[in-house]
Order: sequence, then C-alpha cells, then structure tokens
Amino acid sequence: MADLPYRRALIVGAGSGISAAVARMLAEEGVRVALAARNTEKLAPLAQAITAPTFAADAADPASVAQLFRALDENFGVPDIVVYNPSARVRGSLLDLDPDAVRNALAVSAFGGFLVAQQAARRMVPNGLGAILFTGASASVKGYTLSAAFAMGKFALRGLAQSAARELGPKGIHVAHIVIDGGVRTAADPSDATLDPEAIAQTYLDLLRQPRSAWSLEVELRPWVETF
Repeated sequence: MADLPYRRALIVGAGSGISAAVARMLAEEGVRVALAARNTEKLAPLAQAITAPTFAADAADPASVAQLFRALDENFGVPDIVVYNPSARVRGSLLDLDPDAVRNALAVSAFGGFLVAQQAARRMVPNGLGAILFTGASASVKGYTLSAAFAMGKFALRGLAQSAARELGPKGIHVAHIVIDGGVRTAADPSDATLDPEAIAQTYLDLLRQPRSAWSLEVELRPWVETF
C-alpha cells in the first residue's frame, strides 16, 4: 500500500463521528493532526488520545479562519491535508423558515468551506502539494422536502469542490468531495443499516493515497440497505 505523501492535517469542524475517525486514522499513519472547532473543550479526549493541538475557530467568519491559519503557521506548520466537516441543518417548511437561520446554515455549510479552502490553497500551491477534502451529504445531490437550507448549503459546497478541483488539480492539490448518503453510526444507533465512521475514514485515507494520475473528485458512500 502506498505511503501517504502528506505530513500535517487540519480537521475543521472536528468532533465525534466522521472527523474523529479520520483524525485517529491519520494519526495512526504518522500524520500530525490539528483539530479546529468553535468549542475546543469537547475535543479534549480526542486531542489527548492522538496528541493533537486544538484551535478555536468559527468557520463562517473570515477573520476567525484567517486567524486560525496564522496560528497554524506559527504553532503547527502548513497543513498539507485539510478536511472541511462543518454543516448546519435547519429543517422546516419553505413557508416558515427563518431567513437568519437559513443565512447561517449557508454560511457554515458552504461559505466556510470557501474560506478554509482559500486559506489552505494559498499555502499549498507554493509547495505544489496538498489535499482538500469536503464532507458532503445526501443533500449534496438531492434536495429533500423540509430541507431547503441544508440542500442549498451542500449543493454549494459540492460546486465549490468541483471548481476548486479543476483550478487546483493542475497545481498539485487534490480536491475531493465525499457524499455521505445515509445515517452515520453512533453508540445510540449501532445498526448495520448505518455508515460506520471507521469505514468512512478508510475511504478518506484511500483518497489521500491515490496517485495523481488517477485522482477522484467525488466518492459516494452509503450503507448496503440505503435506497438511492
């Protein structure tokens, strides 16, 4: 199996589930991992387990994202893997949705992805090496009833990934969008009908191992019983 060509990773929107599984798997591969979230207190167990520094950041705030990367420059180094995991889900009828809540959902799910990708790319491009992975959802490709805000954000994130891949790929940056099409397994719901976070993380790792002659832009993951 090919070794990872990367040495430092930043996971934005870190927490339990997918991001924690990715962080653990990268650490096992010898990659130094940094974790960023609005609330860093919840990251303490994971950070301690993999010896990862934590950074407080609001992904939807340009100043906060810029400060995050400056802090990385000073205290961690330039990440050559960046995983964007945040999203905001607002459910409700189109007739009744609060415009401010929808604006916030779009800012977290999509605008934040742009902010993080921009800061990451500015640092990766001079080195000609890097990977930016965006966590998508079923709503990235299909708008469900009562889920307009989530679909808008995830559709936009997918568009960002497609544009970024075409722009940055020739500069040595692998951009990929991972569609998580189904419920993610938790301790409260360990059903085989859900996606195992460790299995999802394995796909992220496989993407990072791809030779540049055969990069994937998008991968869809779903449990074996999921309809699509």
